Amino acid sequence: MSKKIRSRSLSVKVSGIFIIANLFIFLVDLVLLVGVNRMFTEMEETYRENRQLNELSNALDGVQRSMTEYLDSKSTDSLSDYYISDQLYKELSGQLGKRVTDRANDRMERNIAYISEDYLSEVAHTIEAKRGRNVEKYRIQYEEASKLHRYIKEYIRSLNEERFASNSERYLILSGNFRKFELLAGIIMVVVFVTSAFVILYITRMLIYPLQALAKSADEVAGGNLDAELPEIVSNDESGRLTAAFSKMMVSIREYIEKVREGMEKERQMQEKELMMETHLKDAQLKYLQAQINPHFLFNTLNAGAQLAMMEGADRTYEYVQTVADFFRYNVRKQDELVSIENEVDLVDNYIRILNVRFSGDIHYESQTDARLMKVKMPGMILQPIVENAVNHGIREMGDKGRIVLRVYRDGERVYISVKDNGKGMSPEDIEKLLGGEWKYEEKKGDSNGIGMDNVCARLRLFGGRDDVIDIKSEGEGKGCEVIINIPFTSDQE
Repeated sequence: MSKKIRSRSLSVKVSGIFIIANLFIFLVDLVLLVGVNRMFTEMEETYRENRQLNELSNALDGVQRSMTEYLDSKSTDSLSDYYISDQLYKELSGQLGKRVTDRANDRMERNIAYISEDYLSEVAHTIEAKRGRNVEKYRIQYEEASKLHRYIKEYIRSLNEERFASNSERYLILSGNFRKFELLAGIIMVVVFVTSAFVILYITRMLIYPLQALAKSADEVAGGNLDAELPEIVSNDESGRLTAAFSKMMVSIREYIEKVREGMEKERQMQEKELMMETHLKDAQLKYLQAQINPHFLFNTLNAGAQLAMMEGADRTYEYVQTVADFFRYNVRKQDELVSIENEVDLVDNYIRILNVRFSGDIHYESQTDARLMKVKMPGMILQPIVENAVNHGIREMGDKGRIVLRVYRDGERVYISVKDNGKGMSPEDIEKLLGGEWKYEEKKGDSNGIGMDNVCARLRLFGGRDDVIDIKSEGEGKGCEVIINIPFTSDQE
């Protein structure tokens, strides 16, 4: 039932409250009116018997008067009046009770009824004697009728006085009851009014409460608080539908603002990445320039030395100088250009050759590449710093037992490049710090090109647009280390 009421419209609810309240008040007024009418009826009935006795007395006087007038005048009009008075008195006296009871009033009423019959009989005989011109007879009958008339009048007066006294007491009782009824009716009306007002105010508040809650939320939103608590939907009427629409609107606004905030955050992150990439590129370029020691001049000098070694027949010297020249030629290119995996692998090959000349072939190096992936593009100077760190911080102190394996392979839509050594390895804590940019190897002067692993990680993440582009695996210190990078693969790179 409550669900049906909540689903009704406001107009139906308000009309229902008005009708029910007025119907309740009408029923109470009707009950009070019936009670008042009943009290008035009882009070009117109080002196009805006295009025009847007065009417009976007047009718008796009318019979006596009309008889006397006929005896005096013997006219037709007076005789007609007699018959009318006689008939009226018979009807009124016939209404008197003739029951045999112990009550004095009932006995007096019975006596009046019987004496009235004798009186009417004597009057009739008097009229007949007068019409028969029997003067002696109608005189005697008249005297007898007049005596009965006096008896009846006395009985009526006595009975009237008795009943008046009794009815006066009853009237006082009824009057007192009526005053009590008036007081009770007043109290009932006050209670009904207060109850009706309370019920109407309560129900009206229940109807208005959703609108008040909605207005409060709307005021908070208007004041700039978009996180204001949404009002509860307690009904399905117009206010409930309005509340639901407002809540839906606020949810949509919040979602829209959140989307705008997320978009601005993504745009800010992209701008930060672009600035970071530009910073890292400039930093790499600066470190390249610092490490190259004027590579153009050095490259030309090495070329001249290679030509001189060739002319003198020093083939190993020529090969070494030519390798060093190729290494520096790679550094002379524009540093912000993308290169192929093949270029990076060739640079690592040259780097290992140079180191093996320096360290008498102590570094064992193996390259396992897929020729179909050599044209895939990637940022420059990525693999050489990784190999350099594997040499300097992994196998440098192992003599001729150090080993480095470089692998290039494809898995799905990603190309993976692995640099694995059998050197010192790394602890999980150091791996986590290195990938988070919180820690980096201590560089040894003279053996580094100035590009650290933090720079490599940052440029790979900027290039790939994701964080999981580099992974470092190590079973623990003394068990080697493997650095795996991945870059996107597209079909046009095959």
